[in-house]
Amino acid sequence: MEAPLYPESPLDPSTPPGVQPAWVGPRHLAGDDKRLYDTVADTLSGLGWTSLTIVRGRHEPGEADEDRQVLRSTVLHISPDTLRWAQWSLADEPFYLGDLPIAWQISARADSRSPLAQWSAYFTPGVPCEAVADFLVSLDARDQSAVPLADPELVLDSVAAHGWLRDLDQPQAAATDPTFTSHLSLGEVPPLIQDGDPRALTIEADEAGPAGWQAWCEPVLGAPCLWVASFSASVPHDLVAAFAASVSSTAPVLRRVLPEATQDRLLRAPVI
Repeated sequence: MEAPLYPESPLDPSTPPGVQPAWVGPRHLAGDDKRLYDTVADTLSGLGWTSLTIVRGRHEPGEADEDRQVLRSTVLHISPDTLRWAQWSLADEPFYLGDLPIAWQISARADSRSPLAQWSAYFTPGVPCEAVADFLVSLDARDQSAVPLADPELVLDSVAAHGWLRDLDQPQAAATDPTFTSHLSLGEVPPLIQDGDPRALTIEADEAGPAGWQAWCEPVLGAPCLWVASFSASVPHDLVAAFAASVSSTAPVLRRVLPEATQDRLLRAPVI
């Protein structure tokens, strides 16, 4: 028996029986349609990235061959220049952001001679697929994936253009959507976020390390997050801006599965 790569996602990408697809918005509340792996993997394939797959299995003593469990996990997608890669972690042993497991980890290095990533970005289930795909398209289009090309203001401008509000106390470092549900902030990164900046390795316990961007959707204050995204300190601001512009976009997205926590807040239009 083969276990699906993404158990929460139907193997058949067509609409499940009895479910009427709809165009919905705003995007930051629309979830990932339970297709975060498939949508991102299709994007990477279209960009010419190579996927590496391993197959792991378990066979108990005396177990019939047809009952053997096979775990199929696409572990890594690598760009043609080998300087960028995206790892699907949910099928293996993810760590957590905001009590949600990491689904995609995307990394880049400046030199193919170094095995270490210059920076990494992390996305949990629930992040709108379009935002992760747009982040990857922007990363793929860059000649130098680890060189800064913009300042933090570009990130905030990208969400302000879609009606998000700058934080009154931190106008240069934070913004939120008009319903105060989704947030974007430049500050201390969570534990285990990997970055090539040597300062991240030498800070003392009472010192603040290099700041990175964090984004999250908290439908109800104090309740579980719908999704979380974390960018290590060295992720170029223009790449974060590509994600931020996409996740805050007012353009509707097609969904078959709506998040339970936000479905009452979504505007819907039937597919004609």
